[in-house]
Amino acid sequence: MNKAYILENGIIELYLLGELGAQEELALERLLAKDDDLKVHFKSIESNFEAMALDNAIAPPKIVKAHVLNSIRNTSNAMPLPTTPPLKRYLGIVASIAAILIVGSIWMYSQLNETKQQLKIAKDTNDLLLKDIIDLQENLKSTTTWLDVLNSPNTKQYILKGNTLSPSARVVSYVNHEYKKVIINTVDLPKLDEAHDYQMWADVDGEMIDMGVINKNSQLVAMNYIEDAASLNITIEPSGGSDHPTVSRLITNIYL
Repeated sequence: MNKAYILENGIIELYLLGELGAQEELALERLLAKDDDLKVHFKSIESNFEAMALDNAIAPPKIVKAHVLNSIRNTSNAMPLPTTPPLKRYLGIVASIAAILIVGSIWMYSQLNETKQQLKIAKDTNDLLLKDIIDLQENLKSTTTWLDVLNSPNTKQYILKGNTLSPSARVVSYVNHEYKKVIINTVDLPKLDEAHDYQMWADVDGEMIDMGVINKNSQLVAMNYIEDAASLNITIEPSGGSDHPTVSRLITNIYL
């Protein structure tokens, strides 16, 4: 055993932890007595071990002190001499405690991250449930309003029949000026490809005003109510609708 071997293989650390055999301990102690640089390095590591132990020290419960004092009182005064040097034994205990604290800290950190993840999942789930509840409430409110409109004696029903461009088209519209609502039934409106949509227009003093694109996926659709509309008109427009109606693709209209 020489100085290079000691430094490269962590022999001093093993010595302080009580992990060396008797012959290796003796050889190291002889070198420490001769080599001042090695002795300084030993003191530095020893101080680091002590500092780590003090930084991570946890005060034991008071009951432990009582148990220790009772054990001392019940023990014979003649105590055997320790076979391990007191300092090394102390450092070994300190290092073991530090290792336990480090492992415990890692475990607690892992548990904390897992708990945070579970809380995030629970929050996301609650947010989705809340959104579903709000959507259901809005749908219920809309459905209730639509029923009021459809059942109202002031609601007027108009049937828009298709022209030669779309002879099978048939749309039932319900107009209520009191509620300012227009609802249409599109069950008999022929399906369009993905590149086109039906769009509804209101004629007000000769100007066509957009009432909205007709939803392809619903049978009952609420359209925009336009004041003083003289007629209702439906055209075929590019997907998403147009700013102005394509008159050549007018499929149906009716005067109010």
